[in-house]
Amino acid sequence: MSSMLSSNSSSSSFLLTGFPGLEWAHHWISIPVFTVYLAAILGNATIIHIVRTDPSLHQPMYYFLAMLASTDLGLCVSTMPTVLGVLWLDFCSIHLYACVFQLYVVHSFSLMESAMLFAMAYDRFVAITNPLRYPTMLTSSRVVKITVVLGLQSTMLIIPPGLRLLWFSYCHHNTLSHSYCLHQDMIRLSCSNTQFNSLYALTVILLLMGSDFLFILLSYVMIFHSVLTIASHKEQLKALNTCVSHILAVLCFYIPVLGLSIVHRFARHSSPIIHIVMGNVYILFPPLMNPIIYSIKTQQIRRAIIRIISLRQVR
Repeated sequence: MSSMLSSNSSSSSFLLTGFPGLEWAHHWISIPVFTVYLAAILGNATIIHIVRTDPSLHQPMYYFLAMLASTDLGLCVSTMPTVLGVLWLDFCSIHLYACVFQLYVVHSFSLMESAMLFAMAYDRFVAITNPLRYPTMLTSSRVVKITVVLGLQSTMLIIPPGLRLLWFSYCHHNTLSHSYCLHQDMIRLSCSNTQFNSLYALTVILLLMGSDFLFILLSYVMIFHSVLTIASHKEQLKALNTCVSHILAVLCFYIPVLGLSIVHRFARHSSPIIHIVMGNVYILFPPLMNPIIYSIKTQQIRRAIIRIISLRQVR
């Protein structure tokens, strides 16, 4: 394949990157990568199944958890074919249309994950600061409306920059930095005017992910202030314990997002391995860790998993 792409973007293809210099070890590297994918998919599918089938978990907190698991599942499924295609089959070529569709899905699910973490913070805020009104403030219908609004917001805002990518001319080298497609990686290869895409992407990140994170912080400031007014130390610990899982999930998501953003914007000339590792951590770490965190720290989820395992052993 020529290293120069045709100015006709509709016929352009790109090369996905495995682990440069370690191509001989791709099959070995694929073992832990596939294991993480499999664990993440099984873990999040289990969370969704438990919430769907256990009537005792039909509460706002667990509905949001199921949506978070669905988002993590989407991130895994959207990137798994190209990542494993590179590592298993050395299949590195991807067409422009397929690449744009993949980055649209990846970024949509990323925004949705941030939105779900914000919704879960709001759920904890209402449950702890206003427990008497919690059942009336977060009804099932209201949870559905919140989820639909956040989902539409996350998917619709990615459309404009994605469509523009289809009309760009790509005249630089055609090698992407990861084994899946990202918006910031695509505009780096374009010789068209990418100012709108760059500013738009930065605005969306600041307005959505940035505001989500700030609202989460504000929620916990108010939660901690409310908890400190509780006289009993035991009740304080009980209230805070319901937030531990969510706090860990927030850290598992935002730290890799921040790390990947820093690498792309300020460490472009660093080792390609750093870009690859950060890209895989960004995609795989939250989906892997969230089911583990909630299984360990949430009694209702842990009991449901144990009950499922016990029933299968009996059968």
